[in-house]
Amino acid sequence: MFGERAIKETSSAGSMNGLLEKGCEFEGKLTFEGTVRIHGKFTGEIFSEGTLIVGEGAEVDAKMEVGSVVIHGHVSGTIAASDRIEMHAPAAVRGDISTQTLVIEEGVLFEGSCAMARQATVHNLEAAAKSY
Repeated sequence: MFGERAIKETSSAGSMNGLLEKGCEFEGKLTFEGTVRIHGKFTGEIFSEGTLIVGEGAEVDAKMEVGSVVIHGHVSGTIAASDRIEMHAPAAVRGDISTQTLVIEEGVLFEGSCAMARQATVHNLEAAAKSY
């Protein structure tokens, strides 16, 4: 039902603590522990030391400060991931990102700036933006 990719996503990120399914929309502030998956539409802010998975077809317009994020859908906004950011086709990411580890698969659209440091923070993003 979910396919091989969904199984890989869940197993690599740990157990799921939340889900915003396709057809659902949410606007506001999201905080969580563990792993949350978004397949619907989210607008606002996301804060967590855990893992966020943005599924294929999802639309996220947010300021994110997370541990890790795995993106298959469309994301716009700023992302500060303390551990890693993974972008997998057919992802489209528009905005500034900051992380320790960055993985961009062939076929992904990324428009924005990237700051890489041992500890990714919003401050790193602001400093990178000022240097351009």
